[in-house]
Amino acid sequence: MKIDILAFAAHPDDVELGCSGTLIKHQKLGLSTGVIDLTKGELGTRGSAELRTLEAKKATQILKLSVRENLGFADGFFKNDQEHLLPIIQKIRKYKPEIVLANAIEDRHPDHGRAAKLVADACFYAGLIKIKTLDESNSEQAAWRPKSLFHYIQYNYIKPDFIIDISEEMESKLKSILAYSSQFYDPNSKEPDTPISSLAFLNSLKERASDLGRIINVNYAEGFTTTRLMGVNNLKDLI
Repeated sequence: MKIDILAFAAHPDDVELGCSGTLIKHQKLGLSTGVIDLTKGELGTRGSAELRTLEAKKATQILKLSVRENLGFADGFFKNDQEHLLPIIQKIRKYKPEIVLANAIEDRHPDHGRAAKLVADACFYAGLIKIKTLDESNSEQAAWRPKSLFHYIQYNYIKPDFIIDISEEMESKLKSILAYSSQFYDPNSKEPDTPISSLAFLNSLKERASDLGRIINVNYAEGFTTTRLMGVNNLKDLI
């Protein structure tokens, strides 16, 4: 199965928070979308890995993803090394995405920046023919390098390099986030408070999307960064 846009996330719910509106928008435009979660988020203060897995399934339905997989890396302890690069290279070669979305290049949670670099390196190495990987049937995979890699913005504010209108997708974005009911605001929860479990954090998500939208004169938007300059065919592409 070839996927047009493949998003990677250090934890289940990273994609929902950072770029779910963009995934929904492009799925509506006819592009196939998928998510690869690196860990099960087992170090999260609230909930459990098992519960997060169930919540991710609910979010997957809301996002209408073509595929979602979890690599089962150790939350908090995965590294940028051969052991962790090869499984990501396998998924890139399996799904052959034109576009990869990855975690913020730096953030409050150290896993996010580390995952960003790990996925960026895997995108490059996936194009090297001398790196050998096998698919599920033990057949050798062909090399594949995505055409573009973009990083979504997470807890910390980073000035975006470009902004995508998600006004029509904002409601679905919020639903996908709230699928992770163990993690976010719930006045009836007996779990410990965390920086993302407050009502203020939930409101801030909408406020940030609104502010990014204001910049491009729409209601809501998501921002992305890129490590390389992007080319356009003509100035009308920038309107």
